[in-house]
Amino acid sequence: MKPQVKCLECKGRYPKEYCKMDICPIISRMHTYKKIDENITKEEFDSSSRSPFVSRFGYPNINVGVLAPPGVVDATDYDAPKDWAKNNYQIPKILELRSAMVNSRFPALVKGGVTRELEKTQNITLGKAPVALDVKLKRRPNLNITIKPEVAPMGPQADLDRMEIIDNPKVPKAVDKAVSDDELKAVTAIDEMSHKGIDENYLRRLLSVGLLGVKKDRKLVPTRWAITATDDTIGKLQRKKIRDYKHADYQAFLGGYLGNFYLIMLIPSIFRYELFEMFAVEGIEPKFTTDWEDHKGRKNYAKTTAGGYYATRLGISEKMISLKRQGAALAIRFITDEYTIGLGVWVVREATRKSLLSKPIHFASLELMIQYAKMIAKRKYGVPIEHILKASKLLEEVKNQKTLGDY
Repeated sequence: MKPQVKCLECKGRYPKEYCKMDICPIISRMHTYKKIDENITKEEFDSSSRSPFVSRFGYPNINVGVLAPPGVVDATDYDAPKDWAKNNYQIPKILELRSAMVNSRFPALVKGGVTRELEKTQNITLGKAPVALDVKLKRRPNLNITIKPEVAPMGPQADLDRMEIIDNPKVPKAVDKAVSDDELKAVTAIDEMSHKGIDENYLRRLLSVGLLGVKKDRKLVPTRWAITATDDTIGKLQRKKIRDYKHADYQAFLGGYLGNFYLIMLIPSIFRYELFEMFAVEGIEPKFTTDWEDHKGRKNYAKTTAGGYYATRLGISEKMISLKRQGAALAIRFITDEYTIGLGVWVVREATRKSLLSKPIHFASLELMIQYAKMIAKRKYGVPIEHILKASKLLEEVKNQKTLGDY
């Protein structure tokens, strides 16, 4: 049994007096600061990047930056959520990668025209692979790590003096076609590129720096908003396709990533979706947040579960397309103390995908699947979920309402 030791930093103020986290978030940050201080020592550096960051503070007068790790020839691994999940990267590794990227920022207007700095940023963003850069800052970067729940962590930042692109970006034909057509709506561009295998992270970057949409409507989109807009757009496009599929069987999927675990239940029905999120503390009835949509979809933003709602829905709709089946999807997210530092909405998306890669358990009825859900939540995470299932609007509608699409 692992000994319980009082944390000298938090003074044991975690639940039950002792911190049971395998990775201390405070100590993780201290180690990362040390690595940053050793690596980032100059105002001028060579690097590579494909990663813009568009701030939302001060909107419409905002900052746009290029995230680049000094001295790194190929920065692919520094902005690759799908690869991180595929290779099972853990929190310290991801934090180390992201915190080593300097945000070389400059001021911009959301619709203020394309300046030289913005044009270079757009050219960097167009590339499928990172582009070689020479960067000069106005001063040394502040030794700081930005960690927020919506976006991947970022390292130090400083105002940009100048930036030169050393080589030309390699742009896929589908991306070049969509960006060059300034009469093509952003939704249509995203649809066409996603069908050509351009993933949501790439699409989000293009949208954020104002490269998509009809010319008069093109503008900078803060990264946080662009992430959700991309997930939402792709999910809506997929839902149109899903509506033509036959109904799924009763089946449940269980799995996750980085302390974010999902129980996802598919119910034979027309497409519906509901998400519950909670912190799973053993032996305590968890408080939860929830949002849902019926077969008509949502008309307003999912304020309660925010970006996680759309990221989870994207993974579910992808699964339905792969199965060529539609159904009502009830997703329950269990956030455990393994998730010590928020790494961004991408974690939710990849945790959903990983759970849906697990072998499903099939059931003969909804009642049997609900019994299983209660049992597995108690056994694996130590929490009761009867109150959650009772609060489910999706289950209530499935049980009590019938539409023409259900026959």
